[in-house]
Amino acid sequence: MYVCNCNGIREREVRQAIDEGASRPADIFRRQQCQPQCAKCVCDMRRMIDEQRETLRYAAE
Repeated sequence: MYVCNCNGIREREVRQAIDEGASRPADIFRRQQCQPQCAKCVCDMRRMIDEQRETLRYAAE
């Protein structure tokens, strides 16, 4: 599934970037060597980052 249609960034690429330490959508775009276009995907990227943080927080407890 595409998260960013403008740049062709797929969900698996976003998740991989998050696993490798991306903590902001800007980090994900930088890793994909592109810039946000319409920015509709930024909310989805933030949600995915927050979900990963919550998962790690609960795993640490």
